[in-house]
Amino acid sequence: MTTSTKNPLLWVPTGYFTMALTYNILTAACVIMFSNLGMDNAQAAGYASALGLAYTFKPAFAAFLEMYKTKKFFVLLTQVLQGVGFVGIALILGLPNYFIPMMVLFWVISFIGSVQDITSDGVYVTSLNNKQQATYCGIQSFSWNLGKLAITGGIVILTGVLHQYVFNHDPMVNGPDWIKSWQAAFVVLGIVMLVMAAWHYKHMPDGAKSENAPPTAVKAMEMLLDAFVTFFQKKSIWLMIGFAFLFRLSYGFLLAPSALFMKDSAVNGGLAMSNQELGLIYSVFGLIANIIGSFLGGLYVAKRGLKTALFPLCVCINVPNITFLLLAIFHPTSYVLIASGVIVEQFFFGIGSVGFMIYLMQQLAPGKYATTHYAFGTALMALCMILTGMVSGYLQQSMGYINYFIFVMVATIPSFLICWYAPFHQKDNA
Repeated sequence: MTTSTKNPLLWVPTGYFTMALTYNILTAACVIMFSNLGMDNAQAAGYASALGLAYTFKPAFAAFLEMYKTKKFFVLLTQVLQGVGFVGIALILGLPNYFIPMMVLFWVISFIGSVQDITSDGVYVTSLNNKQQATYCGIQSFSWNLGKLAITGGIVILTGVLHQYVFNHDPMVNGPDWIKSWQAAFVVLGIVMLVMAAWHYKHMPDGAKSENAPPTAVKAMEMLLDAFVTFFQKKSIWLMIGFAFLFRLSYGFLLAPSALFMKDSAVNGGLAMSNQELGLIYSVFGLIANIIGSFLGGLYVAKRGLKTALFPLCVCINVPNITFLLLAIFHPTSYVLIASGVIVEQFFFGIGSVGFMIYLMQQLAPGKYATTHYAFGTALMALCMILTGMVSGYLQQSMGYINYFIFVMVATIPSFLICWYAPFHQKDNA
């Protein structure tokens, strides 16, 4: 592997910031947009969750991207296509029957975004040596979180401000009046994507080919098949698959309904928050709490070892879900109390989520196809998020918020069980 001569500070932060924009607009901001446009909770959660489906198939076509052009070529191509695609979404929203073409274009953008993820990671891995990868790992993670902040905070808040103060509409009334605000937001997002493509054209290295890059499509298929077969030959693989799928089960049920609960009217049992208030709580207070929690979770695992730390981490990621049940029961009007609940939940989620990633790296992934098998594990987690998210809105509507958040607490049980029985066949790096 050849170390890049380009300064990593010129492309690592912007590369991962840009990756986060697409994923979070599809999986986080769209649920708010769909609600703004008048969809009920079942539709908003279901459609938004389905938009992340392409990200679960990344391992299936990653090898084929090694065969053609350079990794940088695909990064630039995907960013240009996404920039054009987001402007296209803005134009489509102006059509009388915008929904079907909008969803089709969203799914196309989702696939393109997953290709961007694969090739951006490829540039990082093949352009930096092991020491540099470790050095810039924190910057990589921080930059991705800044991208999430830009979407869940910047874009969501922007739509709220435009809707209320520029277009002079009631922020608590959902419907077609929200279209202009979201059109403007997608134009801004499209321009940012095109600017990032221009920046990376100048500053991003090409990325080297992997040593085991397949020379033909047939070889790529053979590698994928071999990786698939050897994955299922791992000892206790079904328990590890269960871990990858179930560890964040309750969070999958919580993710979309919790945001909809914050935004829903008081008549429906929600907290009646505006886009601005919601964006500020999640993208600033919640995100900071999540980052601090992730840092502390990493220190805890490093000190205790994953095998000892895993069950306490499972407690951390699941038990704080009760904060939303308490918010639904007591229905506070204090912004400080509501923000405190989100901070508690996100802080402990940050601590607990570390256990998932480290378990995949240390126990599930090791072997001949470590990168691919790790991708299989993250794809299983993403599939869990999608499936739970798609049904979460329907379940919440039929149960009401209080009963639904009780259900979320019950959904923590499989996580505890799978953590208790999770196998450790690799040496625990305590």
